[in-house]
Amino acid sequence: MYLVPYMLGYAGWYSDGSTLTIFSFKLFTVNILFFVPFMQVLLIGPVVYFYTKSLLNASFKISKNDYIHFIPAVLYGIYSLIIFVTDKLILDNYYFYADGRDKDLANWYQVVGLISMIFYLVLSLRYYSGYKKLIFEKVSYADTLLFKWIRNFMIAFLAILILRVVFFITNPEWGNFGSQFWHYIAFSFVFYYIAVTGYSNIIKQTTLRNENLKVINVFEDDISVKKTTSKSDSTEPNVLKWKDELSSLMIQKKLFENPRLTLSDVADELDTTTKTISSVVNSGFNMNFNDFVNHYRIEAVKDKLDKGEQTTSTLLGIALDCGFNSKATFNRAFKKSTDLSPKAYLDQLAKK
Repeated sequence: MYLVPYMLGYAGWYSDGSTLTIFSFKLFTVNILFFVPFMQVLLIGPVVYFYTKSLLNASFKISKNDYIHFIPAVLYGIYSLIIFVTDKLILDNYYFYADGRDKDLANWYQVVGLISMIFYLVLSLRYYSGYKKLIFEKVSYADTLLFKWIRNFMIAFLAILILRVVFFITNPEWGNFGSQFWHYIAFSFVFYYIAVTGYSNIIKQTTLRNENLKVINVFEDDISVKKTTSKSDSTEPNVLKWKDELSSLMIQKKLFENPRLTLSDVADELDTTTKTISSVVNSGFNMNFNDFVNHYRIEAVKDKLDKGEQTTSTLLGIALDCGFNSKATFNRAFKKSTDLSPKAYLDQLAKK
């Protein structure tokens, strides 16, 4: 819809006196298209923001207060309706459209829409940043749930809008479409990016559901259901005590081999709360939960490699046995932990 006015304009659909004909049946005078508010620039921002929240927060529902964000778009819709009724039904003459310019392209509307989209994209990125931080604190398979495609889309879209501001300042002929074509070309690339990556994400999420992936709502305080709030829970945990118990649990029971291990699972094993385990991991080990579990997985992989198991199994097979769920995640975690790629580490072993 954002691109439609330009597409139809160059196709000649806005010409006065022409008609749209389908199967030899005249539908309407095409200049009525001037009154259709195709470019809902005040609607794009809120839609992206609330879609992002619904994507990342399984329990999110739009509340009555959230509808406030849609008021500007509704008011513009009413404004467009008033223009249509006045010019076509009451006066039967152009009053609002006396200048022959589509109101969707009015400078005030485009500027306000630009500010709105930038504002909501920044809000969406902040929400995503909070989600990313929480997901690394609560699950050991954070990479699987990062939704990087939506983050990349928001960054790309924001970059286009910022460039539009820069070119508006530096280009006095901005009002001419010929000076804006690069912006709409870039917009179309973002559109295709949304389509392809959004669709592939649906396939990915369907696959994960078929694997019975545990759904974690990181925005909820999911304190272990086995424990109720007590006096001990309200005080700081004994970090040294819990640190030793946690290390022993990970080594003895090899919980890290579970590719779907969550903070709640560990809390259940130690019969305590997720808040306690999270605090111990953060302050006692100076890691988030995802990195903490991956540390044990990497140590297990290194142990198997030191024993020469790579001669009877593939490196990926060893990584999967130790709890990793993909080659990409394993490679990133291994490089982060050892400053070496798995291949470089194997080369060092071979030299020894």
